[in-house]
Amino acid sequence: MKRKNFLSFLLAASITVTGLSLPFGADTAFAASHGTLVSKAKSLIGTPYKFGGTTRKGFDCSGFLNYVFKTENIALPRTASGMYEKGTPVSRSSLRTGDLVFFKTSRSGGISHAGMYIGNGKFVHSASSSGVSISSLNDKYYWANRYAGARRVN
Repeated sequence: MKRKNFLSFLLAASITVTGLSLPFGADTAFAASHGTLVSKAKSLIGTPYKFGGTTRKGFDCSGFLNYVFKTENIALPRTASGMYEKGTPVSRSSLRTGDLVFFKTSRSGGISHAGMYIGNGKFVHSASSSGVSISSLNDKYYWANRYAGARRVN
């Protein structure tokens, strides 16, 4: 009888624990899907840049993100500026793996480039100079000065 009560307690405790959030408010599904997104994005490193590109033959920045997020059935707007309008704003200090990061790289001053945060101050993106690659948000010669913000898309 005591063993049965103990097993019931363990079952109840495990159900309660699985309902708890991970640090920073992430839930298990969020963490798993965003880990998959990062793996998919990294698997495309080396794919060339192509203006308007949306396939493995070549990507622009937003085409790359659309391709990756579509693998998890997450629809994004087609342009970087459209993506900037979607999701929840995230401060730079609260970035999590899978968050979208945005930059102002053109003279017009609007959002013109996007990538996906992968942790440790780095993001993966499709750049006109290097195709799909990893860069540092802290690159003081380029990205740090052009950083415009981040969004979390679930």
